[in-house]
Amino acid sequence: MTSPAGDRRSLHKAFAASLSGTALEWYDFAAYSVAAATIFGHLFFPSEDQLASTMAAFSTYAVGYLARPLGGFLFGRLGDVLGRKRILVMTLVLTGVATFLIGVLPTYESIGGFAAILLVALRFAQGVGIGGEWGGAVLLSSEFGDPGKRGFWASAAQIGPPAGNLLANGVLAVLAALLTEDQFNSWGWRIAFLLSGALVGFGLWIRLKLEETPVFKKIQERGERSSAPISEVFRTERRALVAAVLIRVCPDVLYALFTVFVLTYVTTHTDLSRGAGLAAVMIGSAFQLVLMPLFGALSDRISRRKLYLVATIAAGIWPFVFFPMIGGGSFVMLAIGIVLALVIHAALYGPQAALVTEQFSPRLRYTGSSLAYTLAGVIGGAPAPLLFTALLAGFDTWVAIGVYLLATAVVSVIGVVLARDPDREEEAAAMEPAR
Repeated sequence: MTSPAGDRRSLHKAFAASLSGTALEWYDFAAYSVAAATIFGHLFFPSEDQLASTMAAFSTYAVGYLARPLGGFLFGRLGDVLGRKRILVMTLVLTGVATFLIGVLPTYESIGGFAAILLVALRFAQGVGIGGEWGGAVLLSSEFGDPGKRGFWASAAQIGPPAGNLLANGVLAVLAALLTEDQFNSWGWRIAFLLSGALVGFGLWIRLKLEETPVFKKIQERGERSSAPISEVFRTERRALVAAVLIRVCPDVLYALFTVFVLTYVTTHTDLSRGAGLAAVMIGSAFQLVLMPLFGALSDRISRRKLYLVATIAAGIWPFVFFPMIGGGSFVMLAIGIVLALVIHAALYGPQAALVTEQFSPRLRYTGSSLAYTLAGVIGGAPAPLLFTALLAGFDTWVAIGVYLLATAVVSVIGVVLARDPDREEEAAAMEPAR
C-alpha cells in the first residue's frame, strides 16, 4: 500500500507519464493549429479571398475544441468508473492515430471538397481524445502526491501544452528552413504529422507501466465509485462546475491569441515573416517549460485563487501593451511581447490544474474536471481565432481584439470569486485506508 504522500518512485513515474502524454497529444494539436494558421487554408480550403480561406481553416481549429465535451463526457465518466490509467491509454491512442492520418490525407487538389470533410473528421477525433486526456493526466500525477503540494505535481499536465507547442513549432520551423516553400507546401508539412506515430509509441510505453492512482484504489476499496458521475456532478456540484468552467475561459483565449492568431497577425499587419512569428512563439514556450511548475509550486505556498486573480487581471491588460509594441515591425519587441504574454499564461495555467480539480470531490473529480476543461474550451478557445479574425477584419484595429480578451478576463474573475479553497479534511479522508 502506498503511503499518503505516495511512493516516490510511483510519483515520479506518474509525473513523467502525465507530462509526456499531454506533451505528445499537444504536439499533435499544436501541429494542426500552426498548419491551420499558415498553410491549411490554401491546401484544403482554396479561395481567391485570403480572409475566407483563413476563416475556413480556423473553423477546423474550432472543431477540435467543439469535440472536446464529447471526450470529456465519455472519458471523464469512464475515468471515475474504470480508473485513470486505462482511460489515459485510450485517449493517447485516439489522438495519435488521428494526427498520423492527417499526415497522409489527400488535399483539395487531389480529391476536392472531400479532403476538407476528412480533415474535419480527423480534427474532431483529435478533440475527443484531448477532451478525455486532461482530467486524467492531472489526476494521474496529483493523486500520487501530497495534497499540500498538488499545485506542483498537477502542473505536470500543464507543462504538456508548451512542450508540445515547442516541439510542433520546432519541427515545422526546421522543415520550413530546410525545404523550399513549394516542397514544404507540397509534402514537407506532412512529416510533422507522421512523426506522431513514433511519439505515441513512446507515450504508451510509459503509461502502460504505471499503476492505478492511490486515491482511485481507495475509492474502489470503499465501494464509493459513482454509477452515474455526470448526472451527479450536475446535480450536486453545479457551483463547482460553473466556477471551474469560468476560471478556464481567459487562459484559453489568451493562449489562442499568442500562439495561434499572432502568426496570422504578424504576417498580415506587420513587416515580420511567418518564421519570425514561429520563432517568437517557440521562445515563449521554452520559458513556459520552467515557469509552469514554478507557478504551480508557488500556488502551494500562497493562495491559488489570489495568484490566479492577479494573473487574470494582467492577461486582460496585456494586449493593450503588446500590439503597440510590435507596430514597428521589430522581432525583438515581438519576442519580448509573446514571452511576457506566455509568462502571464503560465501564472494562470501552472496552478490551474490544482485549482480546477480541487473544486470537485475525489469520487467525481475526473468527470468534473473533464467537463470543466472541455466546456470552457467551447466557450473560450474554440471561437477565439475566428473571432480575432472577424474582429480585425470588421474594425480594422487590434483594439477590438484587446477588448475581447479583457471581457474574457472579467468572466474568469467571476469564476475565481465563485471558486472554493481546497477542503483539507476531504483530501485527508481520500487518502485514508478503507475500513
